[in-house]
Amino acid sequence: MRHHEQTVQAFTLSQAARSDVIGVVVVGSVARGDERPDSDVDVYLVVTDEAYSGAARSGTVAFVSRVGVAYEGGYVDVKLASPGYLHAAVHHGDDPTRASFDAGRVTLDRVGDLEHVVGRMAVLPATTWTERVRTYRAQLALYGGYFLVQAADRGDRFLLQHSAVHAAMAAGRCALAHHRRLFRGQKYLAKDLSGLAELPEGFLDAWSAVVGEPSPAAARGLIRIVDEWLGDPLSGDEALSAFIVANELGWLNHTIPPEYW
Repeated sequence: MRHHEQTVQAFTLSQAARSDVIGVVVVGSVARGDERPDSDVDVYLVVTDEAYSGAARSGTVAFVSRVGVAYEGGYVDVKLASPGYLHAAVHHGDDPTRASFDAGRVTLDRVGDLEHVVGRMAVLPATTWTERVRTYRAQLALYGGYFLVQAADRGDRFLLQHSAVHAAMAAGRCALAHHRRLFRGQKYLAKDLSGLAELPEGFLDAWSAVVGEPSPAAARGLIRIVDEWLGDPLSGDEALSAFIVANELGWLNHTIPPEYW
């Protein structure tokens, strides 16, 4: 929309005057072209590594700017990045970070390769997607088939809710990985699942049942649908070992749990 583009131009011009600014990347709804009239403008402000380190020390790696905003109530939601940040994100960034660059539009580039870097954010090897499917199936098997059952047997409401949410997360991320789609974040998961082209019949209903009315029967139903859909289910020992490696041995292997990938 015109007022968003005016805001982007004004913000970019204001930042171009700074010697520590390398680039500006417009992201979010304005970059994708599906913004509402009152949407904010999301940007990554790419600064030097030194400037980013200084901002990290002072706790200012994100801020809201109203410089040049061309509409009432609008603002620019700014996150800082740097060459080091972008390099790390391309190689080991989590899904929400990678997905946040989706359709990113470079409006300032003093190094000449920002578009190339942004384009690489969503690229993962085929082997990574395959391993993700396996890992999330193990997560679903343990959270849905073990912890949730224990919670129901014990009448432990906390464990029941915790297991249900994690089982649903695992099933959802398994479906996304099968479609080679990045996980944008919790607030987008239900919407993104509903938009997948090849979900088995009953998946969304079973997924919603685990979230809304968690029970061993609901979890078994979701696990059964996923196993029949993808075939070659993990054995109990395989699922347990994969779960332990992914969740309990992070301290040893210097890894993070799959829910934060």
